[in-house]
Amino acid sequence: MSMQTKLDEINALMGELQKDYPSEIKAFLQFMNQAEDSPALDTSTKELINVALSVAAQCEWCIAVHVRHAVEAGATRDEIMSAGFMAVIMHGGPALMYLTPLTRAVNEFATK
Repeated sequence: MSMQTKLDEINALMGELQKDYPSEIKAFLQFMNQAEDSPALDTSTKELINVALSVAAQCEWCIAVHVRHAVEAGATRDEIMSAGFMAVIMHGGPALMYLTPLTRAVNEFATK
């Protein structure tokens, strides 16, 4: 399955949740936007942190989103993979296995 398919699944889920649970999703998105708007870190750095957290959390959908955003923010393949390895240091073998979808996402989104 392509990582773009993961992004499509997220979009479908968010549309469904916004329809069925608008107040909950609105609150979540407001918090997310507020946290992301902080000027203390640049966008690329924030997305690299999110990549590492996505690998540690073992969330393929999160990996797809944040690799895509990291690439769009100018992060390089090596920076993204380095963030993945930082997750492995902190989370061990299970995180190492999630370098599989990370590599897939980097290969899919960094070449566009």
